[in-house]
Order: sequence, then C-alpha cells, then structure tokens
Amino acid sequence: MNEPIVARHWLAIAAPKAAPAIATTTVLALARIWNANGAEHSVGNAVLMGALSLGAAAAGVAAGNSTGDSVLVGTAFAASGALAFAGVAGYADGLPLPLLLWSLATTGAYALAVRYWRTDRRETVTYERDMTDRREERAHIERVETLRAITQVEVTRTGAAYAESLAQALVTRAALPGFDIAALTHAGFPEFPTGERAQEGKL
Repeated sequence: MNEPIVARHWLAIAAPKAAPAIATTTVLALARIWNANGAEHSVGNAVLMGALSLGAAAAGVAAGNSTGDSVLVGTAFAASGALAFAGVAGYADGLPLPLLLWSLATTGAYALAVRYWRTDRRETVTYERDMTDRREERAHIERVETLRAITQVEVTRTGAAYAESLAQALVTRAALPGFDIAALTHAGFPEFPTGERAQEGKL
C-alpha cells in the first residue's frame, strides 16, 4: 500500500535551522538584562559564571573520557560556552564586546549544528533508501505471486473445461450406433457411462 505523503509546515522545517541563533540571542538578552540589574563590573558574579563555565567544561571532558558520547560531550561544552558568554556579557559595560562574543558564539553553534544535521540527514537518506528497496521487493514478490495464482487458476479452469468437453463428447459418441466402449476401455481410457448411465449423466 502507498503511504500517505505528509507535507511538513515551513515552521517545522525552519525552526531547527534557527535554533542556534535563537539560543545565543536569548543568552545575550538575558545577560544584558542581568547587566542592567547589578551584574556590571560585579566581580562576584563574574567569578560565579566563570566557575560554572569551568565546571561544565570539566563535565564535558569527563563524559568524553568515560562514555565517549559525542552528544553528551557537545552539550556540556555548549553549556560551558553559554555560561562564559553570559558572564562576560553581564559583566562588561557597553555592547561591542557582548555583540562580538554573540557573533562568535552563533558561528560556533552553527558549525557544531551543521555536523549533526549532516549526520542526521545521512541516516535519514539511508533509512528512506532501505525502506524503498524493501517496498519494491515486497511489491515484486506480490506481483509474482499474483501472476502465479492467476496462472494456476487458468490452468485448472482449462483442464476442467477440457475434461468436461471430452466427457460430453464420449457420452454423445456412446449414443451413436456402432460405438464400442469396450475397445476404448481396453485402450486405457477410463470407463464412461453408457446406456442408462449415459442418460442419467445427461440429467
């Protein structure tokens, strides 16, 4: 059976592409709000964010050494970068440095995201190709089995029609004068009804 084709909404397609920029922009906006509410030139806040950033980076290194899970390691380092970015953007006065860091962070986020998108796309294409091959193979098997069944039905129908015609011809011939059924039986033909049995066969 043909599977229904579901068209994805353009927002569902665009959302993953915009996610890195949305994430870095959100961090920048929150950091500047924090800056306006007392984080500017606050050494304590800067030290806190630096410690959190180093902790996240250490967690990424530990995860890479223990599990080797690239997704977990990437998440830990992304969190480390976000915390460092938020700390600098919250501590600095003015926008030039936060905007510079935002552009660098966004570029790095897209560089990492493209790698995962490419891998995901490759896996999706491989899966779709495998499913297409399997559907074509099943469709071919179904067509062959259908043709085989139709052929068997036609052969059976032809054989039945031939046997019926032969029986009818022999019954009709048996009713004619001079017909020697014993000679046919002796030649190997099966015994066919004669006389009263032929009349019964007609009924």
